[in-house]
Amino acid sequence: MLRRINMSKQGQRAFAFSNAKQLFRRRLFSHWREQSAIIRTAADWTVLLYILIPGGLLGGRLYYGFWNEALPAWSVNLPFMLIPSLLVLLICNGGLVLLLQEGDLLFLRQRQRWMNTILFRGLLYSLIVTSLKFCVAFALLLPFLIRGFEMTSSEVWALFALTLACSWCVKLLGHLVKVQKQGWRRWLWLFLAISVPNAIYFRVASLWNDRPLIILLSAVVFTVVAIIAFRWRLVMRGTFMNDVREDYKQRMKIAAILLRHVLDKPRPTRHKPWIFRKSQPLLKSKTAESRFSAAAIKALVRNPAHLKLYLAFTAVSAVAILIIPSGFKWLGFVVLTSLMTFWLFSFWSLFVGDDYIGILPFTKEQKAEAGMHAVPILLLPFTMITSALICLSLYGWWGIILFVPVGYMVGLFISRIFGTFRLGKD
Repeated sequence: MLRRINMSKQGQRAFAFSNAKQLFRRRLFSHWREQSAIIRTAADWTVLLYILIPGGLLGGRLYYGFWNEALPAWSVNLPFMLIPSLLVLLICNGGLVLLLQEGDLLFLRQRQRWMNTILFRGLLYSLIVTSLKFCVAFALLLPFLIRGFEMTSSEVWALFALTLACSWCVKLLGHLVKVQKQGWRRWLWLFLAISVPNAIYFRVASLWNDRPLIILLSAVVFTVVAIIAFRWRLVMRGTFMNDVREDYKQRMKIAAILLRHVLDKPRPTRHKPWIFRKSQPLLKSKTAESRFSAAAIKALVRNPAHLKLYLAFTAVSAVAILIIPSGFKWLGFVVLTSLMTFWLFSFWSLFVGDDYIGILPFTKEQKAEAGMHAVPILLLPFTMITSALICLSLYGWWGIILFVPVGYMVGLFISRIFGTFRLGKD
């Protein structure tokens, strides 16, 4: 018996942590080190100091001026509902960090009390961080709330309590949906979990001057819902892998922001494309060059990155056409069409240079002919939209007759000129 007791004591000493509180503390410090390491990869601390110190001094001076000097002229005519709108954006941002790890499936699932302790402290930590975030936000907004909108201290505290309670409610309800639902049901329930509390918050916040008591009662209701969701989260079972997945997303959020414009987002694996699913011939001609051209058209439309860039440039060009003076609209149309044509031929060069395309036995002349056929087709929607805007704005109803032949001829002419130089060199 004594030997068993000694062995059990030795086994307890063999654990790196004697209780769940120490394990959570270790993971929290590791989380902080991880986030600081991610930030250090993007900027050196020396550079940050040169930015933060002058920025802090300038910001402090501006904040002092907001309290003791006249408010800026632009803030005088701002509607009050702009403040709740900004706070709603802040409420919808962020999530919960539970500090769970994949290895807990093997080592901590047998210790349910340890799991509950880590889960409880992780939820509490996340809500504290959310509270600190809104404390900073309200500290920055205080000069405008008190001096600009002439709110009393009780009204400010009521709005702060409402905002904080609503943020807790949205964070917890959104987390419950993320770890339990999948597919379209997840997005539907997530929309309801976020939009309904925010809609109530936005409506109640508009009553700050008329019925401040309603704001406090609504804050109490949000708090009660948050407490119920908190307790529900603690007793929930069977969501461990989803918990780890969502926790990893939250911990990697800073890294995702820093790498968003550096690395391309991995494309999801599709068993079927979202468009042209039956892979029917896109062009009437059955020649090899036409099928090669159709493959390039499908490749651009099916690629989200290329399609978004095409649509974005089209939208920006449409706005530019509308604001350009009438005497320069056609010149702008030619310049914008040339830019789009240049990009489409660059896409064609990437498509032709792909390793999989290199397997196909196409000659240089066949590739050039296919490119001269594919690029005008890809350019046609752009030229039609932009020429329609020009013709309708300059010629009225006659523009309905003119924009189709004009868009087609200009697009074909410019693509032929670019193709002669680009494809002749390839």
